[in-house]
Amino acid sequence: MKRMPIKKYKSISNSRRISSVQTFKDITKKNPEKSLVSFRKQKSGRSGGKITVRHRGGGARRSIRMVDNRRERFDVPAKVVAIEYDPNRNSRLALVQYTDGEKCYIIAPQNIGVNNVIVSTKGRADIKDGNRMPLENIPIGVNVHDVELQPGKGGQMVRGAGTTAQLVAVEGEYATLKLPSGEVRMVLKGCSATVGVVSNPDYNLIRWGKAGRTRHRGFRPTVRGKVMNPCDHPHGGGEGRNSIGLKNPKTPSGKPALGVKTRRKQASDKLIIKRRPKGRFVGTSV
Repeated sequence: MKRMPIKKYKSISNSRRISSVQTFKDITKKNPEKSLVSFRKQKSGRSGGKITVRHRGGGARRSIRMVDNRRERFDVPAKVVAIEYDPNRNSRLALVQYTDGEKCYIIAPQNIGVNNVIVSTKGRADIKDGNRMPLENIPIGVNVHDVELQPGKGGQMVRGAGTTAQLVAVEGEYATLKLPSGEVRMVLKGCSATVGVVSNPDYNLIRWGKAGRTRHRGFRPTVRGKVMNPCDHPHGGGEGRNSIGLKNPKTPSGKPALGVKTRRKQASDKLIIKRRPKGRFVGTSV
């Protein structure tokens, strides 16, 4: 699958002048596989009727593609049947078919195309895009994605468009990875990963151009707390352009904001060798 550039239209309106779109030339199949599709109910960022995630709601209707994150059919070759668009993620999906006829979706690597044959194994396989194997069987310096945090749990890290992690070392029970954010951390060497870079690396270059396109993606408007009423936000109230009236800014729920660490202490913290640099945009292509 070749890298597809972003397309710009002729400027016929103010919003079109600054907007750009994906070309979708890498898509080979328009409609999803019916047996691998389920429908989801729109929750609009609510849990039990209460807003738990702000600024969500509306948007175009989407169906869920059931992606195989584990790929536990070991040593069975699979042929790439199609490259498809997924409205629920920024990367592409590859529809693969095993030799017995079973089909499944996987996250498509960048340099994969129709009729390519890939395999998932617990042993060793060729180091080519799309093949999946434990980190201990991958050579040092190879780029990987869709990495497991626990063996057999399925890929959880490095799944965004254009992202990749580099295998730095394998020593003892752990393998060391440099993640797209710049963080360096250890993962059990028995965890599986897919060779290659995630597809659609130009996604972060898209300029949405107007508010309507963002609403189609399911995002509602974001309003500053300073312009709200006191009952809606700690920054609200006052006459005219007053300050927030607080020593430090706060979240809508009243907790300290801006610069305050929000990550809870976890057992896996001891596996982090180097934190990501401050101010680095997370998820950029490497």
